[in-house]
Amino acid sequence: MLHRRILFALSVPLCVLVSLLPALAQLPPMQSAPMQKQIPSGAACSASSPTSCADVAPKIIANALGPSPMEENLRQLTDHVGGRVTGSPAMARAVAWGVEAFRRSGVDDVHTEKYSIPVSWSEGATRLDILSLARFPVHLVSVGWSPATPAAGIEADLVDLGEGTEADFARAGAAAKGAIVLIHSGVLRTWDDLFNEYLRAPGTIERAVKSGAAAILWMSTREHGLLYRHQNSLTGEIDRLPQAIVAREDAERLARFAAAGEKVRVRLAMPNRIGGPTEQENVVAEIRGREKPDEFVILGAHLDSWELGTGALDNGCNAALVIEAARAIAASGVKPRRSIRFILFTGEEQGMLGSWAYARAHRAELDRAIAVVIFDEGIGRVTGYSLGGRRDIEAGLREVLKPVEDRGVAQHTYDAPLGTDNFDFLVEGVPTLIANQEEANYIVNYHAASDTFDKVDIRELKLHAALAAVTVYGIAERAERLGKRQSRAEIETLMKETGLDQQMHGFGVWDLWENGKRGRQP
Repeated sequence: MLHRRILFALSVPLCVLVSLLPALAQLPPMQSAPMQKQIPSGAACSASSPTSCADVAPKIIANALGPSPMEENLRQLTDHVGGRVTGSPAMARAVAWGVEAFRRSGVDDVHTEKYSIPVSWSEGATRLDILSLARFPVHLVSVGWSPATPAAGIEADLVDLGEGTEADFARAGAAAKGAIVLIHSGVLRTWDDLFNEYLRAPGTIERAVKSGAAAILWMSTREHGLLYRHQNSLTGEIDRLPQAIVAREDAERLARFAAAGEKVRVRLAMPNRIGGPTEQENVVAEIRGREKPDEFVILGAHLDSWELGTGALDNGCNAALVIEAARAIAASGVKPRRSIRFILFTGEEQGMLGSWAYARAHRAELDRAIAVVIFDEGIGRVTGYSLGGRRDIEAGLREVLKPVEDRGVAQHTYDAPLGTDNFDFLVEGVPTLIANQEEANYIVNYHAASDTFDKVDIRELKLHAALAAVTVYGIAERAERLGKRQSRAEIETLMKETGLDQQMHGFGVWDLWENGKRGRQP
């Protein structure tokens, strides 16, 4: 989510299309790119194996591309359960949805694993009243895990601080103290824009706290009044001062008053509801390996979402994908050499809390973790995987992906992002892969009220499910491990080479690494 993408497309041989025509006939009408550029092939990926990908991959692919419950599963999650904030009743309903869907998929086991989050949070009736000049309704929402304002709200001058840089705060000087500060933004169009939106927030918040500002209003990066919810604290704790996201057009109108030298007095009320520590659950399913059942590959996606929309692109479609990949593998009738665990993590939006908890709870067996594969970027075409800085795993991955390489899933990157559920496995030294995806319709709908079921291209999602299933089956089936578990010293070298250490400093998680609370133990 927070890392850059390399986009590339390749075509597929005609013979591959012919071999998969029966499965293609089951697909709904095409909504995206021509199908000829999207169909996996059945080339061998582990010729030495008696159940090599040459034998099994076509069966898995046909299962994923044919009739399946995935679309209805996703509709139930998004339309019936809806938005699923960690710690909410909707999250509990989503966990029950995941357990039941896995049970129907044919896996060997499904269960939940509990952990605790520091606080629960939900938004109250956020409101901004203009007390001077031309009064107009301002549309805004609280930032996730923002503290509540006092019951009467915060009444203060609105001070426009531009981009919120050090220079902007220096120019404002004492005017920022006690003020509600307005921070501008560009329009969100690309992955890099989204990366930068997150990256600049911690520094701006730090400067606002030091200046004595009372609250921050962030100008929405979306046009046409579209609102969304982010969270800037990645430790599961309540943030340091009240913050809200203001509809772009309303924020620009406020900025014009300030630019004209007209004093703007406002009252911000955010009666957010904050509870104490609460127990949450990850959903875990498994297909047991036939030869090395104690070694395992993980396929994961996060089940939680923000609640302005119904969490379809982020990340309901990929939660449904994980269940579908399990079904497609189980329906092949062939057990992989090693076990495959399918995990729906909760607490991702609050700082990857569910995957962190899972990594902690299973630390004693992570020497037997072969790889962790994560899908978390909507429905755009997959172009390859981000390898978390691990160039040593690329050759093995390319072998695994031979059944699908002809659809262009070969443009791997070596970034090590802090922003999705691979992170805590990466800093434990386990090889991790994140699906690199084209933007498609993900960016504008990201965390927004518009993130709903109708935005999901089911045809593309089927292809992603086939890819995910072939990837984890191939990794589990290889005679050799994809890559070793790194030592703490090797992980620190990787952090420096990729800039992950700077991300960890910026987002406030470096201390957790240094004191041994997060990542491979000293």
